[in-house]
Amino acid sequence: MKTKNVMLSSALAGVLVCAGVAVAQAPRQNIDPNRHGNLAEAQHHIIQAYEKIDAARRDNNDDLGGHAGKAQQLLSEADRELKEAAEYADHRR
Repeated sequence: MKTKNVMLSSALAGVLVCAGVAVAQAPRQNIDPNRHGNLAEAQHHIIQAYEKIDAARRDNNDDLGGHAGKAQQLLSEADRELKEAAEYADHRR
């Protein structure tokens, strides 16, 4: 019985850590629009989409079958890729 409780507690802790990481990785505007106007605008649209998904999750009591969360994860990845593209372009100049 003790082993089962330890395993359950560990699993719950893992879920909470993952949820914290997902929240911490929300996209943010960090590309200079003066240097990379198109990339900065694309990043802005990613942030807007992420926020709209947040609103949809609230409206549906976060019951969207995990698909909204996955979409937000993918938007966060796209945000990171845009930032890397801007940094790459800066490095090549």
